Amino acid sequence: MPLAASLRELYARIPLGMRLDLEPMREACARLGHPERAFPVVHVAGTNGKGSVCAMVEAIARAQGKTTGLYTSPHLCRFAERIRIDGEPIDDDRLAALLDAALAARPELSFFETATLAAFLAFRDARVDVAVLEVGLGGRLDATNVVLAPRAAAITRIALDHTDRLGNTLVEIAREKAGIAKAGVDILLGPMPPEVRQAIDDVAYAHGATTSSIDDEIVRATRGLGLAGAHQAVNARVAAALAERIGASTIAVQDGLADVRWPGRLERIGDVLLDAAHNPDGAESLAAHLQTLAVPSARVALVFGALADKDWAPMLDTLAPRAARRVYVAPHGASRNAVDPAAMAERHAGAIAPTVERALAEARGASPAPGLVVLCGSMVLVGEARAQLLGLPRDPPVAL
Repeated sequence: MPLAASLRELYARIPLGMRLDLEPMREACARLGHPERAFPVVHVAGTNGKGSVCAMVEAIARAQGKTTGLYTSPHLCRFAERIRIDGEPIDDDRLAALLDAALAARPELSFFETATLAAFLAFRDARVDVAVLEVGLGGRLDATNVVLAPRAAAITRIALDHTDRLGNTLVEIAREKAGIAKAGVDILLGPMPPEVRQAIDDVAYAHGATTSSIDDEIVRATRGLGLAGAHQAVNARVAAALAERIGASTIAVQDGLADVRWPGRLERIGDVLLDAAHNPDGAESLAAHLQTLAVPSARVALVFGALADKDWAPMLDTLAPRAARRVYVAPHGASRNAVDPAAMAERHAGAIAPTVERALAEARGASPAPGLVVLCGSMVLVGEARAQLLGLPRDPPVAL
């Protein structure tokens, strides 16, 4: 299959990692006629919530009648999920052709750079009215940051994650994410502490940009939200404000937010709740949501697994008390090492399963009906479980 061959070549670039350097990407874009300049952009950074905000803005733009492009990462099941036109993953034949063009642009481009370039080509060829781009890592040196001044931009929230690449404090991480600032652009900021806001302001103003807090924005009321969780209500306010900045009507905002779907985020599939929480901040949001459900902890089972570069211990400390039974499993097939389930079982007693299938069976067997199985800790694990529960095909996972 043409796509299988293209993906093999793309996956061969995984060892290059997530390179924080814009020059190779800029040169590749130049060689292909600057596809990143062919469409208006909404650019979204942040530790958590940026993917959800992107999905919401795209849904609102579609409700407005616009042709849309959406670029997010990583994928849960299929690589094509990363590049969507009008809400749908790009088809296999077109994706193969785009990947081949991006792969040929510069042999030294990383996996993520190549995927980003393919997305730019897809959006240019589709003549999208707006492309919504999720930052992959950080902001300042992320491959998506080769775009010129966007129509609208946001930083959703700042939390500790990727500290080996972005810094060990919220202020250091904030400065990296503020690197998406462009002259003349007002960056919309989600809720954050004053010192974090100040760090972002310092970087933004140095680039000729300004900032606004969502706390100061007047956002029109919506009639409903298609995503669960109090944190998603905050994300919806950010998305609505961004959408208004690109001309969305009140009706489009309402319709888009009501219809938005974003798999793997507090997604209920039968008795299983899938959530992509993969850092302490995300775990806190998940725990808060569990408190709102009419399911006592005695009937909750937790299936948990994490990648080794994540701060899994505080995540587990937050979530373990919410479940009477815990099952630990390593995410399979990721491009990075997983935490040994035995280490997690030492911290909070629980069973160890060799596969997601066995983990789910163990969790279901231990939870009195009607019970709830909460699976979280890694997007790779969520994708693995989702593919199994829904019988979906799955490309190898890449946490990039």
